[in-house]
Amino acid sequence: MFTRCANSLGHYHNNINNNNSAGCAASPKRCCLPSVEKPEDACLQVATNVTEQKHHVTRETRGKNLGLCRGFRGCTVWLTGLSGAGKTSIAFELEAYLVSRGIPAYGLDGDNIRTGLNKNLGFTPADREENIRRVGEVAKLFADSGVVAICSFVSPFADDREMARKIHKDAGLKFFEIFVDTPLDVCETRDVKGLYKKAREGVIKGFTGITQEYERPQMPELVVNTHGYTVRESTQKLVTLLEQEGIIPRSLRDVDLLPELYPSESIATEALRHEAESLQAIEISTVELQWVQVLAEGWAYPLRGFMREDEYLQTLHFNTLQSGMDGSYRENHSVPIVLSATQADKDRLDGCSSLTLKYQGKAVAILRRPEFYFQRKEERLARQFGTSNPNHPYSKQVYESGDYLVGGDLAVIERIRWEDGLDQYRLTPNELRRRFKELNADAIFAFQLRNPIHNGHALLMQDTRRQLLERGFKQPVLLLHPLGGWTKDDDVPLDVRMKQHQAVLDAGVLRREDTVLAIFPSPMMYAGPTEVQWHAKARMNAGANFYIVGRDPAGMPHPAKETYPDGNLYDATHGARVLKMAQGLDSMEILPFRVAAYDKSASRMAFFEPKRKDEFEFISGTKMRTLAKTGVSPPDGFMEPVAWRILATYYQNLPQS
Repeated sequence: MFTRCANSLGHYHNNINNNNSAGCAASPKRCCLPSVEKPEDACLQVATNVTEQKHHVTRETRGKNLGLCRGFRGCTVWLTGLSGAGKTSIAFELEAYLVSRGIPAYGLDGDNIRTGLNKNLGFTPADREENIRRVGEVAKLFADSGVVAICSFVSPFADDREMARKIHKDAGLKFFEIFVDTPLDVCETRDVKGLYKKAREGVIKGFTGITQEYERPQMPELVVNTHGYTVRESTQKLVTLLEQEGIIPRSLRDVDLLPELYPSESIATEALRHEAESLQAIEISTVELQWVQVLAEGWAYPLRGFMREDEYLQTLHFNTLQSGMDGSYRENHSVPIVLSATQADKDRLDGCSSLTLKYQGKAVAILRRPEFYFQRKEERLARQFGTSNPNHPYSKQVYESGDYLVGGDLAVIERIRWEDGLDQYRLTPNELRRRFKELNADAIFAFQLRNPIHNGHALLMQDTRRQLLERGFKQPVLLLHPLGGWTKDDDVPLDVRMKQHQAVLDAGVLRREDTVLAIFPSPMMYAGPTEVQWHAKARMNAGANFYIVGRDPAGMPHPAKETYPDGNLYDATHGARVLKMAQGLDSMEILPFRVAAYDKSASRMAFFEPKRKDEFEFISGTKMRTLAKTGVSPPDGFMEPVAWRILATYYQNLPQS
């Protein structure tokens, strides 16, 4: 007869006396209950009246309905190695990476498991075996439910790790053994708990690597050495493995550089230019050229050109685009990026394999495999803006555009330059990523604005940096990123805003050493919560992982002010609220916005305190413009003086009308 030990349920031992009341004849490694005093007859007969119950839900069904990244991806990633090797750091980094991309994942850490499920186990070989067996079974359940279970356990014995693998193999689940091969001396330098020191002093007995042998994996799926590598670099090796195994769709991988739509060599530029001259052409507007730049530089990645009809419909109705080889993932994309065409254009060009886009008579790009489709303007406007009022500034452009849209892949002949003295600020997403790397940034927080900076804005950016430092980041970098495309006529022009922003930096209001001032080339659409998603997604493509969203982002007064009590087209709070819920923006954290106002008691901008509301003054944009036009200075501390003079000069030089 065989009996199973109550404290080591995964292994059977021969009963020497062939009697249920006798002790367990275990090997030294498999001895029963050495860490807990229990009687010799603690071994119990295994229950035989147990039948496995089959689920009604298949793994395929779970995969279709679980998470943003559809498809069954359940598996177990088992990280093994010495204490201090970096297992937990990698595990939690991988967990965050997967979850941010819509792949359900959960980290099972050795210390955490021992404070709950396995808190009755010690560190003898038998207890360690049972520890691993239980974790293996739990990980199997996670994996079977469609979750990527990430286990970080020293698990020093090869037999125990093989047992965990077999548990998964028998269930038809993938199991990846990852050996975190960090040298012992390096692990000892990371001894934050002081365990190695205690083991060397003899306080801790049987400590793996010191007095207990660690059995190195012989055929792991991956070996990772953390010495000399960042946590992210080490984690990226696991990401690559999971891509190769089909757990992570390749489109979800972090990339150092985004694909651009410009040719990489001058000879290719000349070939494109020569081809463009041989094709029939469409003349595009200034705003459409700005969209060509947005697409070519990668701001709208994974878009490779102007939207075809299916992409247009996804954006219009879902605010997302299908991505990945199997279309299993949805990228956030909330605004149509489309090219208009007239009926005459369609009659002339429909059926062409390629056509040229010209701006002011100059060829700028080739549109491959063009697809013409009808533009239902009212539907587009109502869905994008919440109104089809023709007096909305961007709606006016849509109504005046052609009755058709044409989509297709873009090949842009050369980098677009505007020759306005500001091109040095127009950094592409790839150039920004390289700049952040040069600054050793470990957090990039972006601030979107289309207005001059006052000290309330600066206070918000300064406070954000403080919060990130308190959270443990060492080098947070601000991406000060004014919108540089088309804006409505009464907005402050880009060149004036850039001079004003530079004055703020020159005065030290913002730290120049960890601020990157650049221009975001997108046109402004004034589409409120719909557009603010686009602003965040584009900055995410540029490498930002934090985003400051202010009050009423991308908002404006309603063209018919009497429509709503506050006179505005959008609720001032909805932009920030929508961003926190938007699909496909999971890898970007939306930072809370605190309202700043002028504190009359301190003569400076400060965060508003309702208890002292009578001591605060809200200086609206209308009031700021009135002060600037009339030559009246704002209260001291509202705006950096040189920056104010730049703004006032602009307004005072406007025609009186």
